[in-house]
Amino acid sequence: MEQVQALANSIRISPRKVRIVADMIRKMSLTDALDSLTVLRKRGGYELEKTLKSAISNAKNNSNLSEESLKIKSITVTDGPFLKRFRPSTRGRVHPYKRRSTNIRIVLEGEKKNGTKS
Repeated sequence: MEQVQALANSIRISPRKVRIVADMIRKMSLTDALDSLTVLRKRGGYELEKTLKSAISNAKNNSNLSEESLKIKSITVTDGPFLKRFRPSTRGRVHPYKRRSTNIRIVLEGEKKNGTKS
């Protein structure tokens, strides 16, 4: 079994929101996960779908793996860099908050195709 990965770094959405969607598709097959993500109306689902399609393309083009044999091995959603911002408050004060971002890492594993790449 050979492994292939795809990364999406510094996506401007909170990691907590992406983890909800990632937990939903973690144990699914590849086709079921893609079908679920296309109809899901969450922004985290859109970002995960893009990263999953990128991982599939990496497997087919770079590692010469067959798409039928691919399985999701792991989906990791971590905190990315955050931006410090300030919200105006009463009496001339400000309240700081963080605009969070996300790093997504999807690892697929599968079997090599027989034959040569054409």
